Amino acid sequence: MSAPEDEERLLPLTQRWPRASKFLLSGCAATVAELATFPLDLTKTRLQIQGEAALARLGGGAGEAAPYRGMVRTALGIVQEEGFLKLWQGVTPAIYRHIVYSGGRMVTYEHLREVVFGKGEDKHYPLWKSVIGGMMAGVVGQFLANPTDLVKVQMQMEGKRKLEGKPLRFRGVHHAFAKIFAEGGIRGLWAGWVPNIQRAALVNMGDLTTYDTVKHYLVLNTPLEDNIMTHGLSSNLVGITQGHPVRPSTAFPKEESSLHHLP
Repeated sequence: MSAPEDEERLLPLTQRWPRASKFLLSGCAATVAELATFPLDLTKTRLQIQGEAALARLGGGAGEAAPYRGMVRTALGIVQEEGFLKLWQGVTPAIYRHIVYSGGRMVTYEHLREVVFGKGEDKHYPLWKSVIGGMMAGVVGQFLANPTDLVKVQMQMEGKRKLEGKPLRFRGVHHAFAKIFAEGGIRGLWAGWVPNIQRAALVNMGDLTTYDTVKHYLVLNTPLEDNIMTHGLSSNLVGITQGHPVRPSTAFPKEESSLHHLP
C-alpha cells in the first residue's frame, strides 16, 4: 500500500468522509433538538386542533365552549390524562424529517460553497454567494424531506380526527408511508412540495447566510478556530436571532387535498 493511502487511513473520519460526516452530525444535532422541543410542538398542535374541532362542532359558539387551558396547563393535562411519554407521541416522523432535511441542506450548502461557487481570492465567501447557496440548499433539503414532512403533518392530524370521533387512518409511521404511497404513488409523497420548498428557500436564505457570516466573523475576530464548538455557537446565535415561524401552508392542510380522499 502506498504512503498516501496509509496517511489517508490515519485521518479522522470527518476528514476522510467530510460530506457523510456533515450529514450525520447535522442529523444527530437535529434529532437532539427535536426530542428536546417536541413536547412544545405537540402542545401547540393540541391547542390548534382543539380549536378547530370545537369550531366544526359548535360554529360561532366554539370560543366559549372550547376548553383552552393554555400552553403549560395543556402540557400538564396531557401528562395527567395520558402519561408523560405521550408528550413525545408522533416524534418518529418528526425525527425522520429533521435528519433528512438538516443533513441534506447542510451537505448541499457545503458542496455549493466549496465546489460550485468557491471563495474569492481573499479566501472570503461573498454574501451574495451565501444567499444563493442558502436558498438552493433549502430547496434541495426540503424536497428530499417532503415525504417525511407530509407523514409528520398527517399523523399530527390524527389528533383532530380523534377529537371529532372519526376512526384513525394510520397505525404508525411506516403504515402512513405505505398508505400514502398506495393511494397516491410517488407523487402522493411529494404533495404540497412547491410551497414547502418556497418557504425553505426563504428560511435558509436567512439561516444559512447568517450562520456562515457569524462563523466567519468569529473565526476572524476571536480566538475561536473553525471547529465544532464554533459551528455550534454560530448555530445557537442564528437560532436566537432568526427563529422559525409556524408554517401556515402545511401545518394543518385539508385532508382531502393532500391524501387524495384517503378513507
